[in-house]
Amino acid sequence: MKGRFAPSPTGYIHLGNVWIALLSYISTRNQNGTYVVRMEDIDLQRSKRSLGEALLDDLEWLGFEWDEGPRVGGPEESYWQSERFILYDKVLNRLEEQGLIYPCFCNRARLQSIASAPHRGEVVHHYDGHCRDLDGFTVAQKKLEKSPSMRIKVADSHMEFVDLYQGSQHFALRCGNDDFVLRRGDGMYAYNLAVVLDDISMGITEIIRGHDLLETTAQQLFLYRTLQANPPYYGHAPLLIDTDGHRLSKRQKSITVKELRECGWSPERILGELAVLAGFIPKSDAPSISLESLLIYTAHTKALHCEHIVLEKSI
Repeated sequence: MKGRFAPSPTGYIHLGNVWIALLSYISTRNQNGTYVVRMEDIDLQRSKRSLGEALLDDLEWLGFEWDEGPRVGGPEESYWQSERFILYDKVLNRLEEQGLIYPCFCNRARLQSIASAPHRGEVVHHYDGHCRDLDGFTVAQKKLEKSPSMRIKVADSHMEFVDLYQGSQHFALRCGNDDFVLRRGDGMYAYNLAVVLDDISMGITEIIRGHDLLETTAQQLFLYRTLQANPPYYGHAPLLIDTDGHRLSKRQKSITVKELRECGWSPERILGELAVLAGFIPKSDAPSISLESLLIYTAHTKALHCEHIVLEKSI
């Protein structure tokens, strides 16, 4: 099997990132799998190479080792998404030739006006198929005024899968309403396209990520089906949240590994705190464990079936 950790280098790595890295690493290593690190830096405005390098420094300091990725290489030419645009271009052009995608000229104001809350078991509907059947002349005229985004033509579909953490899942996709963007009008590739193409190319068979990305899975499974590729197993792990109910993230300015290092924390102490939250090791006043030892403790650990875990104290 093959697992991966794919962070976005838009800030220093925080405990929420380390939490997912830890869970994915344990799962992969305990299955004797190949572990991949990939930098998801397609957002060229927010991502910085220096932050990516700092993130790798922190992962190495914590004790993580990867078999493929930045600094170690592998069969891929690059493990930075910003250097993989040729692949995305090639696939997008093929989908366009097959008539499976179409240009969309709707602006943000219109999209916000048609957005609707989903019913249970449905993904959020962001569209109404407005540009789906525009004729060639109209498309040509509109392109003179605006660069379009590119949407995939979604067919009515029922996506079912068993999540490693959350159990049986069912989502409904609807023709037109759920046509999602693969490339924005400014040329930026969408997360759904880049992540699926990279995971296919890299042979990823298991994806451990945060519960907040659960609803994107239906769209990604539709892409796998469209590309006639086998999807991976998914595990949407519970999120770490603070006592106010906020998930640990860069936007919440969550505690970073960099800050903890500067305060004198050891890698073993950081991993120990997270291991206690996961129930991997017994709770104590000052938990401390190496990543290597943690693999032994977790050899027969079951997944956490919940949406979030509260970080009860400020580390």
